[in-house]
Order: sequence, then C-alpha cells, then structure tokens
Amino acid sequence: MCRHLSPVGNVTYRESDTPRGRALMLDKVSQQPQLLENPDFQSAIYDAELSAACRTHCVSHFDEAGLLLAARRDIVESGKIPAVVKQVADSIKALKLALKGDAKAEVIYYVDRYTERYQPEMAAATEKILKAAGVSFQIISGADTGKALAVLGCWNEAKETAEKFAKSIRGVGKKVLITSCPASYDLLKNDFPKYGIDLANELEVLHTSEFIRRLVKAGKLSLRPSTAQSVFPLASDFLGNYNTGFTAHEELAALAGVTLQPFGFNREESYTAGEGGVVMDELNPRLVAKLVEHVLEQVDNPSQDMLLVLSPYTKYVLSKFATKKLHLTTVEELIAARIKE
Repeated sequence: MCRHLSPVGNVTYRESDTPRGRALMLDKVSQQPQLLENPDFQSAIYDAELSAACRTHCVSHFDEAGLLLAARRDIVESGKIPAVVKQVADSIKALKLALKGDAKAEVIYYVDRYTERYQPEMAAATEKILKAAGVSFQIISGADTGKALAVLGCWNEAKETAEKFAKSIRGVGKKVLITSCPASYDLLKNDFPKYGIDLANELEVLHTSEFIRRLVKAGKLSLRPSTAQSVFPLASDFLGNYNTGFTAHEELAALAGVTLQPFGFNREESYTAGEGGVVMDELNPRLVAKLVEHVLEQVDNPSQDMLLVLSPYTKYVLSKFATKKLHLTTVEELIAARIKE
C-alpha cells in the first residue's frame, strides 16, 4: 500500500527498492544472516533513502526505517562493510570540531557540514538574524554530530562522536543550541538519550525556525512589511517524519507574510532527494541525481516558482544535480531579507 512512498523505488522501478520489497528481503536475511554479505543485498539496503514516509503514513506504522538502520549496523559489525561506506565513514571520523566566539554566549549555533561547505549563505543569514536581535552566540562547526555515522551503521563510532560533541558544550551553563540541519536536530533531540547523553538540564535544542519564530513573537526581531509572496515548501524528512507535528517553519512563514503552497503530487511522498540518508550524495551520486530529477518533475514553472528548502543537504543536491536552474531559498534567508534595517 505504501509503494509510492519510496522515492528510490519511484526512480529505479525495482521491487527491491520499495518498502515491501526491502521488508521481504530483510525477512529472508533473518533466516539466512549470511545474505547481509551479498553485494546486491547491501546495495539495496544502502540505496534506501530512509525518509520514514512509509512509517509515518502506514496504517500500522511499520518501522521500515528502523529495520534498515538495524540492518546497516549488522553489516558494519559483521566486518563486511562496503568499501564506499567505509570511505565515507572514515572521512567523517577524521573531522574535528571547531569553536568560535564567546563561550559565555547565550546561544550555540551548530553549523553542519553541508551548510559550512556548500551553503555559506544560510550561515550568513542566521548570523545576520541573531545580530539584529541582539543575541550573543558561539559557533560550533567542522565536524559531524554523529548522525551521519549512525545512518551509515557505524553505531559505536556515532556514539563516540556524539559524546565528543556533548563534551564540547557541557558545563557552560544553561544554553540554547540551534541548527539549520534537521538531521542534527533529530540527533540532539532524539538520539542523545539513546546514547545515554543527558543534557536536558543544560541544553534546549531548537531548529533555527523555532528560535527565529520565538524572536519575532517576543518582538526582538522586526520584519519589513512585504508584498504577498507564495513559495512551495519541500518538507524535511527529519522534521516531518522523524519529529511529527513540527510546524515552526509554517508559522514563521505566516509571520513573514509568505503563503505556502502545496508541492508535489501528494503530501505524503518525500521530495528531499535523500535527506534521510544524510550523506546519500556521497554514497550514490547517480541515484541522488535521479531523485533530484524526480523533484524537478513536480515543479510546474522552474523559471518562476520559489522552493522553500528546509534542509541544507536538500538545497545542496538540488543546486548540484538539477538539470534546470531552480529558485531555492531557506527559512533563514527568507527572514534575513525581511529584517528592518
């Protein structure tokens, strides 16, 4: 019933890339564990986009994403990790956290790798907003929070990385940590407790749209009146399917005088081009290019329609792989452009 909720299946047309196909394959693995060493099985498992759309919209909420993540962990712990996965994991583990700014600042702004490397305009917009609101902030960047490693199946290394990240911000008083990256937001909100990391008394984790909404409602950020503008949001997998009920971006758009129009064929399908896979563009760029083309097919007028992208990963891959120029913006850029000078 949820065949249409696998973006990968929608572009490869392979039964093994549908939720049912992957579930049947892993049921067979439960009977014959050695099949996890089969390159074709591994390919299907690591090609999955992990959007969790199937889980969210399934009548019984079958946890396909959790099943695939567990299979990836089994592959890594068996020592039969695919070469490309190991290469990506090793490059992530080699990264070092960098801290910049006043350690006593009230806000910690975590800049993820995709924002830092490919979308500096998102970080610039966020910093502009914080300065305009008179918010003191410290920036942490340069390394992964552990989310990418966890998604690759490297659970032990992910836990170690998350602990290092937590150590860098522990013991400096009550803080608010904000990030534009939905994957990192999900790790900080949901994965930290799984790793036994308890920062609840020290850290309030907010997506940047949640924090900006708070600033606007508190009167700390004044926005210029603007002519009516319509944009088409590409819902984030991590904000929509892993953290159901997330509406901050919608409320913030309304405060900014922006009308959100429905995007795509239906509101259940994922149009993030593999955001749930976190580093999917590094594992299989050809497949991500197909996912981007699938998104492009849903855009009625590429030369005019403005897409509101909620993930730095998605904005990057749409910019890199789309065969037509797309007009892309983010919550941070949208608000920064409307600040009263």
